[in-house]
Amino acid sequence: MTNMVKKENGRQPAIFGSVIDQVFQSNLSHFLDDDFWGFNGKIQRNQAPVNIRETEKSFELEILAPGFQKQDFHLNLAGNTLTVSGGQEQEKKEENTNNGWIKQEFKKMFFSRDFTIDDSIEAGGISARYENGILYLTLPKSQKAQQLSRVIEIS
Repeated sequence: MTNMVKKENGRQPAIFGSVIDQVFQSNLSHFLDDDFWGFNGKIQRNQAPVNIRETEKSFELEILAPGFQKQDFHLNLAGNTLTVSGGQEQEKKEENTNNGWIKQEFKKMFFSRDFTIDDSIEAGGISARYENGILYLTLPKSQKAQQLSRVIEIS
């Protein structure tokens, strides 16, 4: 009696480990896919990437903006929208062969990000600092929001 061996695409016999690897990779890549979590994985041209962390007393934002100076940022709170923007003026370069540049790819950047906040944020306590290419924002939670946070025991 001959052995029955499943072949992949009519070529090589399928090895159990490779089948498991394919299933695992397929599910893992789906799990890690940003579309699965509602993020399309693309930062818009005029958006800076942001990390958001929640602590017991505040929300902390880190906005990646290398090459800026602190005076290049503008933070505005209007109603329940916090707008963080930054920009640098485009330098006007005259054609001059004496300066030695053959090609210049550095361009000035502009970005704007809007964050919706609610009454769980103490708007008067929002603070910001810029260090090593990252704009750090701290949005303190209101006393009411801090009191609502608690650990719930499972019985």
